[in-house]
Amino acid sequence: DSHSSEFKVTDRASVVSRLRSFLEDKKMKHEFPSKRAKFYQDVPDEKWNDWRWQLSNRLNTVGELANVLDLNESEKEALRAKHLFRVDITPYFASLIDPNDPHDPIRQQVVPTAHELAPFTAMMEDSLAEDAHSPVPGLVHRYPDRVLMLVTTQCATYCRYCTRSRIVGDPTATFSRKEFDAQIAYLEKTPQVRDVLLSGGDPLVLAPKLLEEILTRLRAIPHIEIIRIGSRVPVFMPMRVTQELCDMLGKFHPLWLNIHVNHSNEITKELAEACDRLTRAGIPLGNQSVLLAGVNDCPHVQRQLVHDLVRIRVRPYYLYQCDLVHGAGHFRTPVAKGIEIMEALRGHTSGYSIPTYVIDAPGGGGKIPVMPQYQISASDHKVVLRNFEGFITTYEEPLAYTPHDPKTCKFCQEKRAEPGQSGVFGLLEGERLSIAPEGFEQTHKRGGGKHRLNTDEHKWEPFGIGTDTSPQYEMGEPLAVVNGKVI
Repeated sequence: DSHSSEFKVTDRASVVSRLRSFLEDKKMKHEFPSKRAKFYQDVPDEKWNDWRWQLSNRLNTVGELANVLDLNESEKEALRAKHLFRVDITPYFASLIDPNDPHDPIRQQVVPTAHELAPFTAMMEDSLAEDAHSPVPGLVHRYPDRVLMLVTTQCATYCRYCTRSRIVGDPTATFSRKEFDAQIAYLEKTPQVRDVLLSGGDPLVLAPKLLEEILTRLRAIPHIEIIRIGSRVPVFMPMRVTQELCDMLGKFHPLWLNIHVNHSNEITKELAEACDRLTRAGIPLGNQSVLLAGVNDCPHVQRQLVHDLVRIRVRPYYLYQCDLVHGAGHFRTPVAKGIEIMEALRGHTSGYSIPTYVIDAPGGGGKIPVMPQYQISASDHKVVLRNFEGFITTYEEPLAYTPHDPKTCKFCQEKRAEPGQSGVFGLLEGERLSIAPEGFEQTHKRGGGKHRLNTDEHKWEPFGIGTDTSPQYEMGEPLAVVNGKVI
């Protein structure tokens, strides 16, 4: 009847209205925020959105920070200390901090506390031995086919756990034109280098013409295939990522860029828009984060972070264990915390959302991946594995397998040289039988000299491995005859 028809229409309209309200509410919850501290409310938008204004108005004193934050005594003590690692915070990034929360995850990353004045066991000025492994100033050639190229010591904002605090923030430590030319000259004469990572400091704070000159000179070197940039500028100062900058970077493909986000609170509407401009310019984006006590040492914080990153088309790349640098002791966690976090990610979220957890080896060994153990046991014909749920299964190995033949493989015959750095893979390739610590032979001679049993060095040359110089062991010839049989 007319009453029931009226009821249905009204009811349908109500459902549509509630559904629309629900979707709007959900959209609001999923939109990234845009914030500006109360102190900056009257700053005109044209200034606020000017990256040069952001750099010129950074906060670095008790008085300046007190305009935005309610500083505690520990922070005041640190800010007044002599020889403190440089403090500078862009107004934009300071606006993301909860002014009344001393434990705010962004605040802890950039506002110093008295904790960073305390020494701790194993801390070093250059914990990764970067300067020791630099053939020329500012160029670290640690891995076989790639280099780290430091192009500035300046950043938009300074992280309190900075691994290069020995030089970063110090204008007198920046690299000269002569040193830059030496970096380029080294790259030109080192054809094994195919990948250059620009870092610093932060390359995106350089004058645009200087950055373009660096990229131009790198692209002129034929054997350099990939250029990468490591930058936190999109996070500290997203207004620097202009369309003009993206167009300039887009001229130097293939070019990759890694940003540095440690907590979801850093992901804003402005950062999302900056990342959108970069990806539309064809620049793949990754994220490097650092595991920091009190900031992101929680599996659920990390899971939210990686989910938010992929939403803005940034793929999680590395999760670093905090380095053993001055001032970073209070940020350090046990390595087991990182393994716990990886346990909470693998299988519980998408594979492309999972970073590689690494320890950058103290003393200069490079990145060492660390992860939970998924292989439980093995025999000569199967392996026993477990998944993220604790489900245990077996994988049956093939009984008949024809090994790959390097002699007939084009790629094996033309493999890139890695002089002195083939490592464990070199053992698998048959380049040598073992890797011995420095001084191993002398230690085990125990001060003895040559005698009748140790003069023939062919005794410990393994047949078929490495360079076989033994004249009596030629490939294809019999080694011995036993009971009339050639073996």
